[in-house]
Amino acid sequence: MFFSHMNSRPRTRSRRHHLLVRALWLPCVLGLITMHVVGVAGAGWEDLPVALSQPLVIRWQYDSEQTVSLTPATDRERIFLPLAGGAIVSLNSRDGRLQWRSDTGGEISASPVADDKRVYVASEYGDAASPSRTTKGALRALGQESGVTRWMRTLPGPIRGSLAVSANSLFGGAGDGKVYAIDKQTGMTRWATQYATPFASQPVLSGSLLFIGSDDGILHALDQTSGAAAWSYRTRGPIRGPVAVVSGVVYFGSGDSYVYAVRESTGKLLWRARTGAAVQSVAGTNSGVLAASLDNFVYLFSLNKGHRVWKRQLGGRIASQPLTASDGALFVPLSSNSGVVLALSDGKQVNTLLIGEDSSIGASPVSIKDLVLVTTVHGLLAFAHPIPQP
Repeated sequence: MFFSHMNSRPRTRSRRHHLLVRALWLPCVLGLITMHVVGVAGAGWEDLPVALSQPLVIRWQYDSEQTVSLTPATDRERIFLPLAGGAIVSLNSRDGRLQWRSDTGGEISASPVADDKRVYVASEYGDAASPSRTTKGALRALGQESGVTRWMRTLPGPIRGSLAVSANSLFGGAGDGKVYAIDKQTGMTRWATQYATPFASQPVLSGSLLFIGSDDGILHALDQTSGAAAWSYRTRGPIRGPVAVVSGVVYFGSGDSYVYAVRESTGKLLWRARTGAAVQSVAGTNSGVLAASLDNFVYLFSLNKGHRVWKRQLGGRIASQPLTASDGALFVPLSSNSGVVLALSDGKQVNTLLIGEDSSIGASPVSIKDLVLVTTVHGLLAFAHPIPQP
């Protein structure tokens, strides 16, 4: 691993973005902002310190042509942005200054996660497209202050989608069908469970359970301590987005074009609602369940019965999670020039965040303090409310 301190400074003024054709990675996120979900980074919708429906302007900008469709991790003061080539950078949230850069080698395979001491990064090595080479995985814990590796362990296959973190453990699903619980202090395996099909989803923790979806359409509810199956629910399409847990009900989307609501304790189906295409983005709000399908539509379904409240079409495919607040939800469609804020009450557009021509990628928008962060093909944009003039 190569590690270096850097003193470069981001550009704090906006600039015109140019058309760039870039292959998209599997859409991943750790930036889901939901109500009553334990173990997901970020604030709940009710305490997001930014009003999404109010004017937002670029406060600072970190330039990079190496961004990927993986959602940045944040703590109270820093942003940890994954880049191509296995690099991750730490940025100061106040002004976007680069604090350190760590190069892990290979490529980062899942959205990172941070706690109050470390940043946890999953990587992959080898060429998955070549039958003569086997792709291996690795998991690292980096110190937040310096980016120095605290521990590293190798895995038979890379963790994909994203990581989840609890007080004691890291959780992730791998491309070889294993689900892991790793001691976050030592890197030792607490438990590992083998399944028949790959995982490329975003695990979510709620209470004592871990929820993780598989490519064969099964939502697994596992005990966080032992990995034992509490229950499972089968759909007819891959489950790659995170679940939303609201008041004892688990909401999730599937590649079979349905949104599902099941009882958290038993996995019993309460309702399902059809959309127009595969669903990877689901978020729980006080107004209902937001779902974005890959035919460019956003839906709001009622929490209790799954009745459709409204439906709106956006200008591009939505593969990332929305950022939600009490006054709206921010969506960033793929290959678009702006993020769109929809009102939760009726789905009408109430704000637009300009990010540059064809600049969006599959990373989810996230929030830290009074900032809204959007990853683009040209770097990271930090939006905030305009500073009042004296």
